[in-house]
Parts: sequence; structure tokens; C-alpha cells
Amino acid sequence: MKMSGEAETRSNGSEQSDLSVALQDCMVALDLFLRNEFDEALTRLKSRNKDSMYHALTYATILEMQAMMTFNPEDILAAGNTMKEAQAVCQRYRKKSSFNSKNITEEELHAEVCYAECLLQRAALTFLQDENMISFIKGGMKVRNSYQIYKELHTVLKSSSYVQGDNHGHFEGGVKLGVGAFNLMLSLLPTRTLRLLEFVGFSGNKEFGLEQLQEGSAEHTFRSFLCNMLLLCYHTFMSFILGTGEGDVEDAEKLLQPYLKKYPKGSIFLFFAGRIEEIKGNLDAAIKRFEECCEAQQHWKQFHHMCYWELMWCFTYKRHWKMAYFYADLLSKENAWSKATYAYMKAAYLSMLSREECQPFGENVVTLFRQVPSLKQKIAGKSLPTEKFAIRKARRYNTDNAIPLPAPPLEMMYIWNGYTVIGKQKDLTEGMLKTLDEAQQMLEQHPRTEFTTDDQCVVSLLKGLCLKHLGFKEEAEHYFTLVLCNESQIKYDHYLVPNALLEHGLLCMEEGRIDEAIKLLEAAKQNYKNYSMESRTHFRIQAALHKARGTAENGECSPSSP
Repeated sequence: MKMSGEAETRSNGSEQSDLSVALQDCMVALDLFLRNEFDEALTRLKSRNKDSMYHALTYATILEMQAMMTFNPEDILAAGNTMKEAQAVCQRYRKKSSFNSKNITEEELHAEVCYAECLLQRAALTFLQDENMISFIKGGMKVRNSYQIYKELHTVLKSSSYVQGDNHGHFEGGVKLGVGAFNLMLSLLPTRTLRLLEFVGFSGNKEFGLEQLQEGSAEHTFRSFLCNMLLLCYHTFMSFILGTGEGDVEDAEKLLQPYLKKYPKGSIFLFFAGRIEEIKGNLDAAIKRFEECCEAQQHWKQFHHMCYWELMWCFTYKRHWKMAYFYADLLSKENAWSKATYAYMKAAYLSMLSREECQPFGENVVTLFRQVPSLKQKIAGKSLPTEKFAIRKARRYNTDNAIPLPAPPLEMMYIWNGYTVIGKQKDLTEGMLKTLDEAQQMLEQHPRTEFTTDDQCVVSLLKGLCLKHLGFKEEAEHYFTLVLCNESQIKYDHYLVPNALLEHGLLCMEEGRIDEAIKLLEAAKQNYKNYSMESRTHFRIQAALHKARGTAENGECSPSSP
């Protein structure tokens, strides 16, 4: 690409320097944000967010991060509108004629990458609202435009005629962020969704996506932080919730370390430090980090809420039901994401205690379970999958003499892939297995009901996971098979069979039985529909198949976790 004569004339003029000044100012604002000086950062950005594309984009990005932490419908709506306004600001700076790599100014190149980023972040906000991707696909034109711009800009960067401008590093970082994010995001999608997207020109390569983000995070540019955050989110969250725990914890630690050193009180980094300790199974260290994160600042309670959620799970893994209840209760009072889920978790934790132990909390287990359906909410017209799951499970409490759920916190723990965490520590896994043994004994002691088979299969699936992590592979396989044998008898918890197939497939992968693993995973993918948390299960199946087929091609087997 060769810059036009006008661009070369302007490269030392006010417009070029304005781009540089804007980038520097936004870097300062970002630094303030990372030091927990949130109001100062937003005030600095708002002063120019109507006329500077980088101020508009950064301001909207921070509001979107806030929305992603609160899940408050009002915050999500405000973030979406602000990002739309930022997109309009970027549009003013874009090349007026159709895009091509000839005669384009550096400012116009930056406008393209900022415009594409606005579209990408608006798509991310859509995904936040709708995990099953339907509205993501319906908004395909928005996503497609962003994807096409990034592809074109990536081609520009690789072109021999491209001339680097003064702010080339920031531009290149933006392209790496977009290309990396798209490749990573698309690679995680279930096959049937990906097939539909590829039909309209999309494709995703996970390894290439991670590589682009890694390169983007290594430079000191405006987008380094976002590349870093996306990688940390992938390694510590996405790979667990939407995968089989295949994130690289060592990579996450390396990515976090320089930021933690520079911002020792930075809430975002203390939070990720806690999450890394948590997924390593170092729960006491994780709890300490999350508590530090809460103490570091009092202005943005959203960071506290994220910590409360993780603290709730840390105490769940330790089987400290009272402390887990305490954090679920805090969330139910302070956070708007899913009141139904929080009420369900409160009831679930109290159900693990005796009647005497419950008394100081002043709440009744059955009453709490009965409240769950009335607390359902919709974000952008969609109900949250985890909320639907909680409502289905709580239904049995709507009758007199309700049959209690066998071990509800342990079941919800599976939905959030918590057995991968406790599987790192033998004592945690043995403790959970003991609780499941007690639940099984209770089921055997009581008369059979319409829920008995479902409840026994829940316990069998979870026992199988614990036994697998403890190295008792044959016994684990027996429990997974037990679920499959009872398929025709299961009345309500239809999610159990595809998930038992998934876990059985993962176990076969660990033992090097790759062909058998692929067969089981394909059965889980193809033969079951319309069950609880279906989308999340399909994400996990996709991740498992990706790993299994990669293993088969390489002719080797590496350990895998559910």
C-alpha cells in the first residue's frame, strides 16, 4: 500500500499528530482504569468521545466491560448504545469511497480497524445475552462486516506495498486483536453452528487465533491489554465453561505476571490471579486473592460481584456450605445477573445442612426453591440457560411433601465444570465422593418415586467424574455406562445421557482409545436434542472432538480433563 500524496503531506501535520495524541491520551486513560481510578479514566475519555474515534471506542469498551461484569439489562443496553455511537464516530473517519488498499491514509486505516472493533464488541454483547448463538447468527450482517474488514486489513498488513505509518504498531495490534478474536471464537462453536456460519464465509482456526492474540499482547500498544484479557479469559474461563478445561494455566500466569507487577492493586489482575489459583486447585490462595481484589477498591462493586461468584464456588469445592451460602446471598442482594440462579444456589446450600444448622439463616429451603421460577428474567428477550436449568430442577418443590434433590450444589458444580478444578486435588475429590456416597445411601433408603431413576443417574454421573479424577477409570466407566443403561427410564433430566456419553468419551481419550472416544462423542452430538444446557454441552463436545481428532492425526494421546 502506498499512501496518497495528501496523506504524505498530512503525515507530519495536525491530523496525523491528532491521531498520535488521541492514542497517547487513551493509553493514559486505560492506565488510570487499570489502577482502579475508574471515574478519572471515564471523565478523560468522555471529553472527546464525540469527535475522536479512539476516545469513543475506549469509552464504550470500558462501559461494555462494566456491563459484562454486572449483566444488568440497563448496563447492557447502555453499553450497546454507546458502542453504536462510537461506531458512528469511527464511520466519519472512514474512507468515503469503497475500501481498497491504494490511496488510503493512516487515519482511514485506523478508522477501519476501530469500526470493525465496534462491530465485534457489539457482537460480543449479543453473545453475552444469548449463549446459544441464535441472535448472534441473526445479527450475521454486523458480524460479517466486521469479519470482512479484519480480513481485508490483515491482507493490507501482509502486502509488500504497505507503508508503515507513525502509529503502525497500534494499527497492527488492532488487526491482530480482531483476527485472533474471530478465529478463536469461531473455533469454539459447535459444528452445526459453524457450518451455518461457514456457509456465509466464516471459518475459525483456534491455534492461529491464539497465536495472533499472543503476538498482539506481546507489544506495548493500545490493544495489548485487550489481547491479554482475551487470552486470560480463554485460558481461565472459556476453556472451562465452553470447553473441557484445555486452557493453558502456565500461559495464563506468564500473561498476568507483568501486569500484576505493574498494577499490584489492579482489581482486574487480582481477580485473574485468584481465578488461576482456583483452577490449579489452590483454593486457600484463590480465596486470599479474591478477598484482596474486593479490598483493593470500593468504587466499582462489579468487581466484587465477580469475586463473590468465584468465592461461592471455592467454598463449594471445599464443601463449606455455610460460606458458599453467604456469597450466594450477597449476590442475590447486590447483583442483577440471575436472581433465580442465586436463589436456587442459596436453597441448594441450605439443603446440605441439617434443620438446626439452617435456623440462623432465617430462610426455608422449600420456600427458596419455590421462589426460583418467579425470579426468572429475560435479557434481550432471552432467558439464561443456567436459569432455565435451575427452574426445571426446582419444580419438584411445588408440591406438598416435595421429594428433595439429592445433592443440588454438586450437580450445578458440574454445569460450571467444577470437577475439573477439584480433580487437581485428591483430598477435594475424595471429599466430594464421600458426599455423593451419602446421597446415594439416602436414595437407597427411601421408597422409590417418579424422581428416583433421575436422581440415581445424577449421582452416578458425578461419582464417575470423581472416580475418574482419582484414577479409578474402570469404576468411572461403570458409572457412566449406568446412566446410559437407564436412558429409557429417565423422566426429567434428559441432559444426563449426552453428558454421560461426553464424559465416557473423554475417559476413553485419556486411555488412548481414540476411535471409541470419537464414536461416543459423535453419538452425544448427533442423537440428542432439546435438553437442559444443550448449547454448553455442544461447546464441550466440539472441544473434545477437536482434541480427539488432533490426537488421532498425530498418533498420540495426551491427558484430557472434562
